[in-house]
Amino acid sequence: MTPADASLEAEKLCRLAPVIPVLVIDEVAQARPLAEALVRGGLPALEVTLRTPAALEAIAEMAAVPGGVVGAGTLITPEDVAAAVEAGAKFGVSPGATDRLLDACAEAGLPLLPGAATATEAMALLERGYTVQKFFPAEASGGASALKAIGAPLPQIRFCPTGGVSLGNAPEYLGLSNVLCCGGSWVAPKDKLAAGDWAGITALASEAAALPRG
Repeated sequence: MTPADASLEAEKLCRLAPVIPVLVIDEVAQARPLAEALVRGGLPALEVTLRTPAALEAIAEMAAVPGGVVGAGTLITPEDVAAAVEAGAKFGVSPGATDRLLDACAEAGLPLLPGAATATEAMALLERGYTVQKFFPAEASGGASALKAIGAPLPQIRFCPTGGVSLGNAPEYLGLSNVLCCGGSWVAPKDKLAAGDWAGITALASEAAALPRG
């Protein structure tokens, strides 16, 4: 898969909903009902971060949920890419980008949202053909005002800001012309996960799905 093709696929995913849930799953048993709750609320693209031992099994469970498109977040190494694809991930998300990681995703045919935090990083990815990128860590890197400033000289790049994005500040990001969607963990808070409050998570997803985009 070429970077241009990867970006086309990433753009399609980003346009499915205003928010991509960023999920940290500790128990595999939570995976399927969580995916069902989020999809029911209008958020079909789901990012499971590879930060827990349960992550790969969770991806496999979520991959079977009708209407959902599950991806793997926190991709760092080529080994992560291979494991994510084997588990059923349909897209990948990385906090940054290295040549080895980009090459591994291309070889595996895995659409990638590669991370960039500066204009130089965004330009380096653009040079390789990635026109859709993740802006991370969004709030720590200057927030919506920084992303707007980066977008002025680089209008050909579209972003998915992630990192510190919440229901409160998501509209500011989504109002930018260079933002396709944003990533956030607020739609699946730990307390609701622990309680199995799937109806509550569906309500949060519905609220996020209704956010307007610029």
